[in-house]
Amino acid sequence: MFRALLLAALFLLGSCGPAPREAKPALWAVRDGDTTVYLFGTVHMLRPDLRWFDGPVRTAFDASDTLVLELVMPPEAETQALLDRLGRTPGDPTVAALPPAEHAKLEDALRGAGLAPQALDRDEPWLAALTLSLLPLQKLGYDDTNGAEQVLQSAAHKAGKRVAGLETAAQQFGYFDHLSAAAQGRLLGDTLNGLPETGATIDAAVAAWSKGDADALARLLNADLAGNPELRDALLLHRNRAWADWIRARMQAPGTVFVAVGAGHLAGDASVLALLSAVGLKVERLQ
Repeated sequence: MFRALLLAALFLLGSCGPAPREAKPALWAVRDGDTTVYLFGTVHMLRPDLRWFDGPVRTAFDASDTLVLELVMPPEAETQALLDRLGRTPGDPTVAALPPAEHAKLEDALRGAGLAPQALDRDEPWLAALTLSLLPLQKLGYDDTNGAEQVLQSAAHKAGKRVAGLETAAQQFGYFDHLSAAAQGRLLGDTLNGLPETGATIDAAVAAWSKGDADALARLLNADLAGNPELRDALLLHRNRAWADWIRARMQAPGTVFVAVGAGHLAGDASVLALLSAVGLKVERLQ
């Protein structure tokens, strides 16, 4: 389950090296007579030495009028206020109430990250799990400023393109906050147990994304999400259905749109692509 949360944080990455590395992530298009929707699977955090924004991806982006992301993040202060409201709600269970053995494991993980042992005691289990899943990535050199969304959004602003979001930050954090107490507790426990696997998980995921291997990404993501149907429905299935409906409706208006969402949403039998194909839209692989 840790792997599922880690991959969700990244998608829903290879070996270190000073030289830039080439990646050819997957790109698709859905078209009719006057509308084109490009579909690009993103990684939310990347190392700076991975080159991917060229070739067909850049051509499709340049041809688009609008960039559509999962969400357009609000200012940092607004995001922090939202996390305080949703992830530290008075009366909701917090990690301070964890069983002693599990809390001791959390303390060890925080010490290893250079943080105070009680740093997350006010957090609800889902927020603590999300924080823990991101800490190793930062130590390994991954940063959201190098992530695909940030690169695309910066390029869109520079080119004067419209930028829109499919969701709000409140919706995204709300998916975690609305998980049952049991699901949150399991998520945190599995995250703690999986921390030693971080490097291997990132290596496998970034390799699959860089090669445009959607099937491998689907296997990585679904292997753990299948064990937690509540989390899978909240983070993957519900959102895939909503986004497929949005794209289907968008096909009724002319124009060219570049839709960039976590790569896990474009992989597997329940993906956005599969849902679009199921309603008769032709999905064409471009890269």
